[in-house]
Amino acid sequence: MLREPEDRDRAAFIELLASPEVHTYLGGPRPRDELEREMPGAPERWPGSFVVDLDGTMIGQILLRRATGHHRPAAAGKTDLGYLFLPRAWGIGYAAEACAAALGWLADTLPGEPVVLTTQTANVGSMRLAAKLGFNEVERFEAWGAEQWLGMWSPVTPSS
Repeated sequence: MLREPEDRDRAAFIELLASPEVHTYLGGPRPRDELEREMPGAPERWPGSFVVDLDGTMIGQILLRRATGHHRPAAAGKTDLGYLFLPRAWGIGYAAEACAAALGWLADTLPGEPVVLTTQTANVGSMRLAAKLGFNEVERFEAWGAEQWLGMWSPVTPSS
């Protein structure tokens, strides 16, 4: 289930942001003590920010946000899909199901809005997820010392 972040999700958010496994391809985890000090409750709520809830417990986060400051011209100004899942939720299909639901929400909210996704090519799981969700490669580039992949998803709109 996708829902807004709540105060009860604080511990799961800290676990997600402090996890070395989750942040293998994202520049490394943040120190847990720093997160404990800086996160008084749930992260800020805004349209496109979702908690992925399984049986009343947060297992991940999905963010759909405008990529206004994106360094790649093909992505600038488009909606960017970001996701993080706790390792215990990996490999079961929850990310594909939740991301597909979030993309469906966006297609209903902003019909015709293209979405971009960037991941390291070394992140095999994210590359597989991008393909499963229907993202098509736009370009590959070097950033943060690794090859990055930029894909785009466009919702299917009925022709008039």
